[in-house]
Amino acid sequence: MNEQTDGSAEVATSGGKLASLRKDPKGWLVLVIAVGAVITFFGAAAGGGFGLWGWQAGLSILPFTGLAALIALIIAIVGIILDRRKGRKTRWPLLGLGTVITLGFLSFLASYAFTIATLPAIHDITTDLADPPQFSALPLRADNWDNIPGADDSDMQGMNPRQRWATLHQDAYPDIRSVRIDEPVADVIEKARRLAEDRGWEVASIDPAAGHLEATATISLFRFKDDVVIRARAADNGDASIIDMRSVSRVGIHDLGANAERVREFLSDLSGTTTASR
Repeated sequence: MNEQTDGSAEVATSGGKLASLRKDPKGWLVLVIAVGAVITFFGAAAGGGFGLWGWQAGLSILPFTGLAALIALIIAIVGIILDRRKGRKTRWPLLGLGTVITLGFLSFLASYAFTIATLPAIHDITTDLADPPQFSALPLRADNWDNIPGADDSDMQGMNPRQRWATLHQDAYPDIRSVRIDEPVADVIEKARRLAEDRGWEVASIDPAAGHLEATATISLFRFKDDVVIRARAADNGDASIIDMRSVSRVGIHDLGANAERVREFLSDLSGTTTASR
């Protein structure tokens, strides 16, 4: 009899919890908007990456996911305030989960917004601003020097796009420089090939004797293509090499620092972080 009573009590408790959840439209609304924003964000990116729609279309959707998350947060905050004012007990399970997802997603978006605000809108990064490594097998994008910021900046008056690019590049990434490796050119290029393949890059061209390698990296859910060229020049009668690298996004204006991070990490692995003196 006691067991039957306990079982009935458990069923009643569970039923009460489910009924409580059903009576929480505010919590459901916040949760649905939050989850929908996250799914839409990554779905838009993945759809662009797999060719279901253009990458520009995918990118154009992303700001609306942030707006949706903000709306969800506002609904949650207003709902909590109204509950307090009317002396109602806030139902937390759904509202709390939705709010946590919303805050996490907004923090994720804020990190990208911070990067956009603090780094220049450039997409071509190199260790040698005066004489960047040149592509031969992979074509440099035709609009590479278009849309370089600073045309209306008084500090850059009289500069052409390439000069503005070099100025912005130097200010944002002063640490990205040539590196010296105490190995012959051909050995360094072979090592670079192995590192590129380990990273999943598609090697387009390699000439160890000439100290030249080109490859393509595919990144993010959008599956953006970034082209890389590595140049090795002999030093100390051929016993050492001076390595330069260049990484260029095929599309877009702002690379969110991705090319700089790629150059840093690759050269660090390749060389042991020995900076070449100029």
